[in-house]
Amino acid sequence: MPDQNLQVSHGASDVSEIQYSLQVVAFAMATLAEQRDSDTESHIVRVQNYVRVLAQKLSAQQAFQAQVTPEYIDALYNSVPLYDMGSVGVPDRILLKPGRLTPSEVAIMRTHPTIGHQALLRSEKIHGRSSPLLAVAKELVLSHQEKWDGSGYPQGLAGTQIPVSARLMAIADVYDALISNKVYKDGVSHDKAVQIIFGERGGHFDPDMVDAFIEIQDEFAAIAQRFADTEDDMQRKIEYLANAIAEQTEV
Repeated sequence: MPDQNLQVSHGASDVSEIQYSLQVVAFAMATLAEQRDSDTESHIVRVQNYVRVLAQKLSAQQAFQAQVTPEYIDALYNSVPLYDMGSVGVPDRILLKPGRLTPSEVAIMRTHPTIGHQALLRSEKIHGRSSPLLAVAKELVLSHQEKWDGSGYPQGLAGTQIPVSARLMAIADVYDALISNKVYKDGVSHDKAVQIIFGERGGHFDPDMVDAFIEIQDEFAAIAQRFADTEDDMQRKIEYLANAIAEQTEV
């Protein structure tokens, strides 16, 4: 008779463990993608938390409460690590270029949302069905570079055509990009970042979301401080970029 302690159970706890394992794998894959860019893995954690607190704030507003439920916020939080997965399809010579990109390089860079989205669609097709749990992830991957005024990419969506998830991500991602130190430049202050985001109210960003962001800006600042990049984070980034540049020079 088999040992009872070794028998496989298929109860709720196992489902939770599977979900947790998939989250860990998704985060690990995302950190590999981030390694090729100018961000650290702490960037993902910060953005996850920015998105969650902003979504929680919006959930009390009539315009958002039907969609932004606790279940939606959980799905959004867990999908954030995948949002930039398409960047793995962008060559290092473009992704790591310290100077201004040429028009042709910009065009290649702008393919990354479509690359990531198509990868998810192909994976679903291979497995024979679409997953409701991936709906938010697909939105984030495809639409995180869209802008409220329609000047974003890849589809040029405007206003409420842009999924709620992507509108939330836009503010979180830009805020973190502004305040974070990069290998080639220093970040700006929290107050300056808030000023820049407010200046894009109705341009880059959903006006209602900017207003909510302004109200909880202290929570963003606290998250940024709690999950700040360490010296080790930056050293790994410097070493990766130096090695990548050296390899390109040799080629």
